Amino acid sequence: MAGADDIVDERKGHRARLRKRLFEGGGEALLDHELIEYLLAVAIPRADTKALAKALMREFGGIGGVLTADPAALARVDGMGEISTAAVKIAHAAALRLLQARVGERPVLANWQALLDYLRADMAHHVIERFRVLHLNTRNMLIRDEVMSEGSIDQAAVYVREVIRRAIDLGSASIILVHNHPSGDPSPSRADIEITRTIAEAGKRLGVAVHDHIVIGTAGHVSLRAQGLI
Repeated sequence: MAGADDIVDERKGHRARLRKRLFEGGGEALLDHELIEYLLAVAIPRADTKALAKALMREFGGIGGVLTADPAALARVDGMGEISTAAVKIAHAAALRLLQARVGERPVLANWQALLDYLRADMAHHVIERFRVLHLNTRNMLIRDEVMSEGSIDQAAVYVREVIRRAIDLGSASIILVHNHPSGDPSPSRADIEITRTIAEAGKRLGVAVHDHIVIGTAGHVSLRAQGLI
């Protein structure tokens, strides 16, 4: 029967092999659960993080769900504590910071894929609906990225007056509206289309253009501009 020392040695050996694969092949050399496993191993080195990583993947439906999960939801998983939860959230925050920096490097309309990558990483797996506004200057550079409201599992309140007033306060030349669908399906609803047109009309009268409204879901994204709905 294996003793405690043997279990510790095997765990160390397994993690050393993961580390070797990471160094030699980069992140693509590790499976999703192995990335979470090694991240947790740094935070809680004495725990069986392989089993914990797989439990998290099951609970949240994949690596995206794990990284974007609410801290309280993460902490409810058996084996997760404050340190391990913080490790997951700091990894997510670092990834978002990198993606956000790429968005800010060039005019947004000439850097569309970077914007979509950032928005999907931040919003696709949220379990409640969140509405945000990206504010652009006359050169289409991002000057502010703000969450305007958060709602229930299927809706977030959007107030046209607040959206336009904030754009004027910031001196925005144009805005991009974004919200997520927790259902995963990014197809815009009739309400999505109507509020977009209302904001666009209000903005037009005050010199604020609405470039697009992007709906994000785990199944992808939909641009209302590309669909001819604006």
